[in-house]
Amino acid sequence: MTLTDTANAHDGQHADNDADAAAVGPILLSLAVFIAGWATSIVLWGIPGLYIPALALVPVMWVVLLIISRG
Repeated sequence: MTLTDTANAHDGQHADNDADAAAVGPILLSLAVFIAGWATSIVLWGIPGLYIPALALVPVMWVVLLIISRG
């Protein structure tokens, strides 16, 4: 393997890492907004602001578990 072959082989790996890094940003931003919204509801409404969003996410978690179990 020559030096140029090695450089070309690594270019594909960097492209994959760049695509992964680009996908992580929006996911982390969405998670931060969700947590900030939940914290705001706790500050505004107290204990109901803590448990009502968790109760509302129960059907979402059922769907997630079904999707995971189906493969």
